[in-house]
Amino acid sequence: MKVEEVLHMRDGEGTVIKRTLAPAQSDMHLRLLGRFTIKKGCSIGNHTHTGEVEYYYILTGQGIVTEDSGESVVNPGDVVVTGWGQSHSIRNEGDEDLEFVAVINTEK
Repeated sequence: MKVEEVLHMRDGEGTVIKRTLAPAQSDMHLRLLGRFTIKKGCSIGNHTHTGEVEYYYILTGQGIVTEDSGESVVNPGDVVVTGWGQSHSIRNEGDEDLEFVAVINTEK
C-alpha cells in the first residue's frame, strides 16, 4: 500500500492523505482504488472525469460534495458517482476526519 500526503490536491485546501490500495490495472479498466482521509477544513478541489467514472464510498465523517448539479451533504454509507464529463469536489467542514474509498473505472 502506497501512502502519500498530497498538498492542495486538485487545487483544494490543506493536505489529503491518499492510500493506494491497488495499482492501476488497464485490463480491468481500473485507474484508482484508494482510501482517502480529509482533515477538518481541507478539500479535494474541483476536477472533471472524462472517459471514466469515479465512485466515493463514505466511511467516516461528514462532507460537502459539489457537483455540476449543486451541493450535497455526505455521511457514512453514502455513495457519490461522478463521471463521463461531469466534475466534482469534496470538502470536510465537520469536526472529525472525512474518510472514503475512491474507485475510478475507465471507459472500455
